[in-house]
Amino acid sequence: MFPLYLITAVVFLALDAVVLKFVMQPVFARNLGDTMRDSPMVLPAAGFYLAYVAGLVWLVSGPALLAGDPLEAALKGVVVGAMAYGTYEFTSMSVMRDWSWTMVALDTTWGAILTGFSAWVGVAVMLRLA
Repeated sequence: MFPLYLITAVVFLALDAVVLKFVMQPVFARNLGDTMRDSPMVLPAAGFYLAYVAGLVWLVSGPALLAGDPLEAALKGVVVGAMAYGTYEFTSMSVMRDWSWTMVALDTTWGAILTGFSAWVGVAVMLRLA
């Protein structure tokens, strides 16, 4: 399963880095202003990414790989992504004064797409390599 984890993690991290820098950061900065850090803390971010991709592989990609079905990985990945990112966003909206519905919609949608696509790529590449 490590190759599946590695492929999924590389896709997930590469895409998220681009979108975070060019899409999410400006939106969050506009809404949250100087309450944001100048740069993210690496250790908590790394912990999230490592654990999130591990959970994705365990719950979604591994079973889809065994079934030989990248579409299953994509669809279930979308659901997991919407749940995970939605949990963060809707909770933040409910308790944070300067949170916005734009942030909720944008980040929840992105999390669903990113998670589904990363799971799909991981399974599709592993099936090609088999």
